[in-house]
Amino acid sequence: MNKRDNMKTLVQEPPLDYSFKSIHVIPDLVSEEPRPGLRPLRHSQSGKSLTQSLWLNNNVLNDLKDFSQVTSQLLEHPENLAWIDLSFNDLTSIDPILTTFFNLSVLYLHGNSIHRLREVDKLALLPRLRSLTLHGNPMEEEKGYRYYVLCTLPRITTFDFSGVTKADRTTAEVWKRMNIKPKKVRIKHNAL
Repeated sequence: MNKRDNMKTLVQEPPLDYSFKSIHVIPDLVSEEPRPGLRPLRHSQSGKSLTQSLWLNNNVLNDLKDFSQVTSQLLEHPENLAWIDLSFNDLTSIDPILTTFFNLSVLYLHGNSIHRLREVDKLALLPRLRSLTLHGNPMEEEKGYRYYVLCTLPRITTFDFSGVTKADRTTAEVWKRMNIKPKKVRIKHNAL
């Protein structure tokens, strides 16, 4: 089976679902049994899950320490992770570890405790990110919340479960010109 066929197979697999498990720290996933779904999970010969979706919503996670190591233990192809649901946890920032999953296209972070809107800047490194949720975080109260996210992540097509329209993009660009100052370029003068 070539890589493309492998990706097609993985897309159709049900998620590895650890939602509503009262998980406090990521390493606890290794000893926890995932929730059963309508369809059974398929596993590789090594016993690892053959899915691209990891659901960790409705737990009590406050950081993602050891996330990369644990996903490598649970998933046969962690590099193919396309959907991560971390909604309704206690996260206060967007962990840079998420930006190492280059195939990530869906990321749910709503209902956490992320305060700083600039945390979104980290996600600009994800080339395939198309759907993002952040509502229900304190950052949502910041002026220009939606427009800032749309300017920072121009490739997303769905934000907070709402489609991004051409009018949204235009308004975001106008907002950007009015509210985000371009970075100053310092010119060094040689002292004689």
